[in-house]
This record gives sequence, C-alpha cells and structure tokens, in this order.
Amino acid sequence: MTWGNASNVTTIHLNSDLDSPTSARVELKLALDELQNVINGLNTANGACGLDTNGLVSSARLPATLTTTGSNNLVLNPNSNMVKVQNFLNLSPQAYANLPTSPANGDVAFLTTDGASATKNKPIYYNGTDWKYFNDDSTVAAS
Repeated sequence: MTWGNASNVTTIHLNSDLDSPTSARVELKLALDELQNVINGLNTANGACGLDTNGLVSSARLPATLTTTGSNNLVLNPNSNMVKVQNFLNLSPQAYANLPTSPANGDVAFLTTDGASATKNKPIYYNGTDWKYFNDDSTVAAS
C-alpha cells in the first residue's frame, strides 16, 4: 500500500466560481483516491502508525528492530529525560578490538575479551578518557 501523494491533488478546476463541475470531477476523484490511500495506509509499511486510546503505539505495531541509515545513531529523547527499559537490557558482546574508536563519555558495552585477548565477560563504561570495568564483582544471590 502506498501513502497519499500530495502532488496528485490539484485544484486548477476547483478554485474559481467560474470553474466547470465537469472539469473539477477528475480532480475530486484524484483527491478522493489519495484520501483512500491515506486511510488504507494506516498500520502498513510506508504508511502511518495508529495509536491506541491512550495515544500510544501498541507493541503489536512496533517493529522488532529499529535500524538507522548510514552512520546515524538511534537517539531516544523522552520529555522525562529518562529512558526506562522494562525487564532486561541485553548488550551485544564485544571484543576490545570492536569497541568504538571514538567513544563518548558514558558509553557502556559488554566486553568479552580485552586488548590482550584475555576472557573478561564484564560490563564496561567509558569515563571520557578510558574504558573502565564495573568493579563490584560480587555474585548475584541465588533465590
């Protein structure tokens, strides 16, 4: 399904009292076709995403993967200044050689092997100068 195309809607035969209704018929039909494309484009690829009664996008309508083009980062910028992840966060395991060459202060990763190829399997963060380990290392209590 395609989304509406504004260039298909013209008003050449609709903008004057002297315009002929016969000539306007084609323009009205094209406009209604585009309106139908908009209606049918709801919740379809390249269409609009519908909202529920609370004004939220339902999880059934969200893609499983959000991908940006080029080298663009995916940025979440909520009004609350807080991104809440419900349940779990899974960081893709990274070897030291695959860490960003220009990290930003606050970047976090899950390090599998360090620069000397030693196995680590630990979360790390960038402090603006160096990558640092989260140091507590205490075992999570089993229930």
